Amino acid sequence: MRELSKIEPGAWIHLGDPSGTEIDAVSAELGIDAELLRAPLDEEESARIDYEDGVNTIIVDIPHIVPTNDGFSYETIPLGVFLTPENIITVCLEETALAEDFWSNRVRDFDTAKKTRFLLQLLYRNATKYLRYLRMIDKASDRLENRLHKSMRNRELIQMLRLSKSLVYFSTSLKANEVILEKIMRSHNILKYEEDSDLLEDVIIENKQAIEMAGIYMEILSGTMDAFASLVSNNLNIVTKFLASMTIVMAIPSIFSGFWGMNFASMPFLNNPWGFYIVLGISLVATAVVTAIFWKKKMF
Repeated sequence: MRELSKIEPGAWIHLGDPSGTEIDAVSAELGIDAELLRAPLDEEESARIDYEDGVNTIIVDIPHIVPTNDGFSYETIPLGVFLTPENIITVCLEETALAEDFWSNRVRDFDTAKKTRFLLQLLYRNATKYLRYLRMIDKASDRLENRLHKSMRNRELIQMLRLSKSLVYFSTSLKANEVILEKIMRSHNILKYEEDSDLLEDVIIENKQAIEMAGIYMEILSGTMDAFASLVSNNLNIVTKFLASMTIVMAIPSIFSGFWGMNFASMPFLNNPWGFYIVLGISLVATAVVTAIFWKKKMF
């Protein structure tokens, strides 16, 4: 692969995080509507496939890692692929690892002059990216689960919630991409050659596998979060029960001291030199009895 100083037939034009000037320049050079090229720059743009004025427009969702204060967040963003009679144009609102894999020669045996095959190679690499990031999410989930066994901090729970959201994004995007692959298979506007049929089948298989993995990981993570939520609730109930039992036990001596602290002329054991110790003994016995009852009922 080599970088060109000007657009030639068979060239691949990649616009990652492009400026308005770059969009307008490519639009003027190739005669493509600038608004069409700007469509993938909208984060909410849905996956679709269109054919208009000799240009095939394929918009798919690709995985993207976003750095955060405490790690990474996995999201999806649109990637637009435009097949003109002579060129391939890709547009994305961020520079992504997917495009870098091609221009850094991590993907072998690709030829931008063979537009359909290059499109399928791009989609195949995208599906493998999803699979790789799904495995990374699974490993991150396992690490968080191990840390949660030792500490019930909000930080780990928030990170697990973030991973759960990422899996929802991945699952939704993969299902949308599956629809696009089916439309590519049926489309008569995209030229397909017999030697590309196996590659298209591989793309569909990889995408289906990613959908299944995302579903499995979603169920596992959801079950884990539900289990820890129940555990937190159970621990809270145990603490509340313990504090309530301790409050009752500690209140018994206070009750006895309150009774014998009242200012009356006639009180049991008032003139007895052992009165204090007798009352103290009674309160301790009552406290011990109540404590034994609570212990038997597993209130402690």
